Amino acid sequence: MTPHPPTVVVLMGVSGAGKTTVGLAAAARAGVTFLDADALHPEANVAKMAAGTPLDDSDRAPWLDAVAAALVAEAPCILACSALRAAYRDRLRVDAPLARFVLLDLDRAALERRLAAREGHFMPAALLDSQLATLEPPAAHEGVLVLDAERSVDELAAAVAALLVPRVD
Repeated sequence: MTPHPPTVVVLMGVSGAGKTTVGLAAAARAGVTFLDADALHPEANVAKMAAGTPLDDSDRAPWLDAVAAALVAEAPCILACSALRAAYRDRLRVDAPLARFVLLDLDRAALERRLAAREGHFMPAALLDSQLATLEPPAAHEGVLVLDAERSVDELAAAVAALLVPRVD
């Protein structure tokens, strides 16, 4: 018997890793809703980040609650969410215990290039250091799929979308 695929996939990683770009393409490929956790930040969080001040756990707590609620309400879906710490991923798993997490992994130099080229985002490139410092690489027991974010968007989207599609054995 083939196990059921997860109904939600969380694309995680630091700013500039490609979560939104890959997530939009993967959601279109899988025929599911795409959610961007950035859109769920309260105005105070956005203002703080736009001013170059990193968020702390007290800033993130209500945001993670909103993200978890949206994840459940919109399932099946693909969510772009930094989910940098294990505790943040655990918080999302409380409401979506079968969520599959995918880390888009990219080296610092590539992240810096992407962030320098990005326009119109509230998260300044100056916060990359704080994001990298906050990132807790997933432990083996978390079952996080790690993908090289240097791969093409099409390849990454196909890999992510495949997580939501049942296998035919």
